[in-house]
Formats: sequence, structure tokens, C-alpha cells
Amino acid sequence: MSLVTSKQMLLSALENRYAVGAFNANNMEQIQAIVEAAEEERAPVILQVSQGAIQYAGLEFAAGMVKIAASLVRVPVALHLDHGYDFEQNVRCLRAGFTSLMYDGSKRSFEENVAVTSKIVEIAHIAGIPVEAELGRVAQSSDCLSYEEVCALMTDPEQAKEFVERTNVDSLAVACGSVHAMRTQEAELDIERLQAVHAQVPNVPLVLHGSSGVKPESLVEAIQHGICKINVATYLNQAFTRGMREGLQKYAESVDPRKPLSLSRDYVKEAVREKIRLFGSSGLIDAAGGFQSAPAQFRGTELGPAE
Repeated sequence: MSLVTSKQMLLSALENRYAVGAFNANNMEQIQAIVEAAEEERAPVILQVSQGAIQYAGLEFAAGMVKIAASLVRVPVALHLDHGYDFEQNVRCLRAGFTSLMYDGSKRSFEENVAVTSKIVEIAHIAGIPVEAELGRVAQSSDCLSYEEVCALMTDPEQAKEFVERTNVDSLAVACGSVHAMRTQEAELDIERLQAVHAQVPNVPLVLHGSSGVKPESLVEAIQHGICKINVATYLNQAFTRGMREGLQKYAESVDPRKPLSLSRDYVKEAVREKIRLFGSSGLIDAAGGFQSAPAQFRGTELGPAE
């Protein structure tokens, strides 16, 4: 099917307590792996392109590959700008056909973040495109911050309420203990902080960045408190590069790059499948491409009523 926006995806996830996987891709093989896994799992999926990926592949080329991949499957696929750091990049992606935008003003002052986010929301909404913003800041693993320093960057619940009211943003990326580019699943989220943010903005889907370094059980718990979109990048890159290393050894005498790249694609596909099942979004799409009811364990029947 054609690309869809992330708006209904995330509102459905919020209502039914599951999360949509938002997977970063940098090349054709990763795009194929993500979309094929979603199709086989009958799951909605968000395919993310970062500014780094745009610099690597080119905006039109990256967007074009995702559009083609989406047209070949029956599950909903959204094309999302991940961490757009300025107004101009968001406008370029809007013009290129992205169906979901993000402005990351987390390194700016609160007032600057509000001002730029509001401007992007205004123009995106005219075109019917939803916008994600970030409040608080998810640190990078290369920052080498202490636990106390990571906590100091976390989202303030009261600010979250003011931010959403003033910007009319569609989803909010929150900082609650995850760290970008972690290579091992060691982090535990601050669920109390997440609960407090969700209580202030109960109708706004929350987004988790840096999930590759978070313990699976912490991710599942976070879904019960407003997390509706979970970003996955490093975990997929690890799978891809593992496939490349093994493929180059396995096909050491070959000069055909498709052989190791095919192995990398298979590894990424299985990594995506694993995350889709963990997030509770597997089996949600019927044969016609529409949403079915969420599995019982993600409707609150086993973990309490939805808030």
C-alpha cells in the first residue's frame, strides 16, 4: 500500500497498549528487511531515516526506496524523519513525501524548542502530517555521563504538559533513562518518571529513543505507561554488521557483494521480528491492511486497565 502517516498508528497503540516499532535504515537491504518482517508479522511499522542517513544516501534516494518498499506490502508503513535538528530539514522532508516528521530541539532552551516546534507543527498540519518533538534529552553513550547526569536530562512532567499545550505536537519523545547507541541491554527506565509524564499528557503518544540499550522487560513495562513508539537503530546495525563479518568469512573467495549483504539482510529481518513481537504489535493488521484488535495482554486485561 501507499505510505500512511504515523498519526493513527500511534493513537491506536495508545488506546490498546502496544508500541509500534520505529526502525532506522541506511540502505536498501535494511529497508527490505524491516518491511518484509513487518509484512510477515502483520504489524504496522515506521521506517525511520535520520539526517545521517540522508547525508549518506541522499534525501530523494532514501525516500524513494521506502516508498517502493511500502508499495509492495499490505501493512501500513510510515516514513519518518528521525532527529531533524532544524526547521529546514523538516521542510525538505515534508516536500520529499515523508509522512511523519520530528524536530529535535532538546539541546535548545525550552522557549526555543517551543518556538521552532510550533512553527514546524503549523506547516506540517496544513499538509496533514504529524510531528514528533523531544523534551528533555536522551544522552549519547559517547557522552560517558554518570547516572546522576543522565537523570538531570530527563523530561520534566510539568514542562511536558506546557510544551504539548503550546506546540500542539502529535507525539512526544521523552528522556526517562535510555541512552543512544548502547551496545548492550543494561539500562532500566525510570518508570515513575514515565508515569508522571503520561499523567500530565494522557492523550499524547510518548516515544522512546535509545531502546537498543534497554532491558526487554523494562520496555514492556514502559508500554503500559504511554510509550507507543519505540525507536530501534543500534540493535539493527549490530545485526547488519554481524552478517557482513560472517558473510565475508563464509564467502571469502567470492567477489559477489550480494552474498554477504543477503546474510546481513536476513539478520536484520530477524532482529526486527524479535522487536515487533516484544512490542506487542505482531498480528494487528488483517489481510486487507486494516487494524485488528490488539492482543489481550496489551489491552490491559493482564496488567490492569488502561490509564
